[in-house]
Amino acid sequence: MSKLILILGLFFYVSLASAQELNCEVIVNAEQTGQSNLTVFKTLQTSLSEFLNQTTWTGASYQSQERINCSVFINISSFDNESFIGTIQVQSSRPVFGSSLISPVFNFNDEQFAFTYREFEPLNYSENTYSSNLVSVISYYVYTILGLDADTFELEGGTPFYEEANRIVTTAQQGNSSGWRGSDGTRSRYRLNADLLSNSFLGYRTTLYQYHRLGLDTMHKDVAKGKQAVAASILNLQKMSESRPNSLLMRVFFDAKAQELEQVFSGGPSVPVTELKKALNEIAPLYAENWSKLQF
Repeated sequence: MSKLILILGLFFYVSLASAQELNCEVIVNAEQTGQSNLTVFKTLQTSLSEFLNQTTWTGASYQSQERINCSVFINISSFDNESFIGTIQVQSSRPVFGSSLISPVFNFNDEQFAFTYREFEPLNYSENTYSSNLVSVISYYVYTILGLDADTFELEGGTPFYEEANRIVTTAQQGNSSGWRGSDGTRSRYRLNADLLSNSFLGYRTTLYQYHRLGLDTMHKDVAKGKQAVAASILNLQKMSESRPNSLLMRVFFDAKAQELEQVFSGGPSVPVTELKKALNEIAPLYAENWSKLQF
C-alpha cells in the first residue's frame, strides 16, 4: 500500500509540475539603495520566483521541456519601509526546431515600476481582481510572454493571452500606479498591450510567425530557404512600418532580434540581402552597425 501511495504521489507531483508554463529566472538587485543586504530583497526574489514558476497561468498542460524560458531582472533604485521604486526588465525566448539554438523573442525594459511589498506577503493572481501593483505588473508580463510565444508558433495564436493582459491593464488602473494608462507615455504597459491587440499592428504578429515558424524552424531542413523566409518576414514588417513608423512594437522587435539577425545572415549559405539591408536600415537605423555585417 505504501508503495502505491508513493507512486500516486509521484504521479501527482509530475502532473502538477508539468502544468506550469514558465521556467523563469528572477533577480532582484538593490545595490543602488545602499541597503542591499536586507533580507526583504532576497525574500522578494524568492517569492517572485515561486509566484512565476509555480502558478498555473493557463488551462493548458506544459511538459517540462515545453516551459517557456524567461527572466525578470528588477533593479531597485529606492526603498523606504514597504515602498519600492525601480525598473523591471523582462526577457523571453523559445527553442528553434531541429536544433539546439534558442531564439530571443521579447526584451523589454519597463522604467515605470513602483510597488509596495511586505516581507513574506503572499502573491496571488486572481482574474478581474486587483491585488497589488506588484502582482499586476508581474502577471501582465506573464501573459504578454505567453502571447508572444504563442504568436511564434501559430498565426495570431497569442490573442487570448493579450486579452488577459488587457484585463489586467483595466483592473490595475484603480491602483493609480504609472504605466497603466494611455497618458503614461509611448513605452508604457498600456501602449504595449494596446498595440499588440490593434489591427493596425497585425503585421508585427504576422512577422513573429513567419520569422520563427516559417523561417528559423525550417533551417534544419534547408538553411537557405529558412533564411529567405526570415528575410521575407522583415520585408512584411517594413510594410507595417510605412503606415506606423517609429512604433513601440518595432523597437520591441529589434531589441530582441538585432543580434540574431546579424548572426543568421553573417554565415552559412548565401542569400540575397541587398533588399533586406535596405529595409532594416530604414525601419531600425539604431542597429545600423549590425546591418552592416549582413553578407550576401
